[in-house]
Amino acid sequence: MKTTFLLSLVLFTLSVLRADEFDLPVVTTDNFNKGAANWEPKDPSAWKVVKQGENSFYSMFKDSSYKPEVRSPVNFALLKEVTVSDFVLDVDMRSTQEVYGHQDLCLFFGYQDPSHFYYVHLGREADAHANSIFLVNGEPRVSIAQKRTDGTAWTKDWHHVRIKRDTSKGTIEVYFDDMKKPVMTTVDKHFLHGRIGIGSFDDTGDFDNLNLRGKLHKGK
Repeated sequence: MKTTFLLSLVLFTLSVLRADEFDLPVVTTDNFNKGAANWEPKDPSAWKVVKQGENSFYSMFKDSSYKPEVRSPVNFALLKEVTVSDFVLDVDMRSTQEVYGHQDLCLFFGYQDPSHFYYVHLGREADAHANSIFLVNGEPRVSIAQKRTDGTAWTKDWHHVRIKRDTSKGTIEVYFDDMKKPVMTTVDKHFLHGRIGIGSFDDTGDFDNLNLRGKLHKGK
């Protein structure tokens, strides 16, 4: 148990240090050791905080009953009371889903309402509906990635994921384990601020050691 706690502490520290290279203030960090009161799941019954010794993580452990207004992810949780424009989001993620082509975990940003937001789908095999940056804009999600890999190599281990968003340029960059080379990139300016979230299209998985740097957006 002590080894698990120390490993988690090291990962959390590294996530903060990795984000320090960006000239953005820390908005929030969360290792879930104090629970998940800062999060708003679409289906609270599908999420729980799991404690392992002195470490905790936020687990999306079963299917969600949430039914979105348009075709888009059904299982995710939004960070409460925080809206950012430019940001760097770091988080450790672990897929607990059995292997299949669309095995995925997702990160959400620019969230305006249930039918207007972006999400990054880290799927095992890329196609028109998987492993891309997606725009939900009042209609079923659309892939907008200009560059992406052929898929995300999920294992049963934890993986580190980062999103970098520069609203003045419109750039979106996604990193998976290797923080020097993005696995997805695009340019889009539909939503220049919004809420942040974690989850999946319809799978299960765990999240820990979240670090959000960014520019807070005030107003509507």
